[in-house]
Amino acid sequence: MGKSITDKEQQVTYMKQRLSMFLDVLDAIEPESTELEDIDRLIAMVDDLDTKMQQFKNRPETESE
Repeated sequence: MGKSITDKEQQVTYMKQRLSMFLDVLDAIEPESTELEDIDRLIAMVDDLDTKMQQFKNRPETESE
C-alpha cells in the first residue's frame, strides 16, 4: 500500500482524480444496456469516495516541506 496522504492539497487532488474517474465511468455507461452489476459498481465507487473523504476529514494535516 502507498503512504498516507496528509497534505490537504494532495487530498483535494486525489479526490478530484477519483471523481473524474467516476464521471468517466458514468459517461461510458449506455442506459439501454446497463445491468444491475453496473449500477452496483457505481454505488460502490460513490461509497469509496465517501469513505476516503471521511478519512481525509479525520486525518491530521502534516506540515508541507
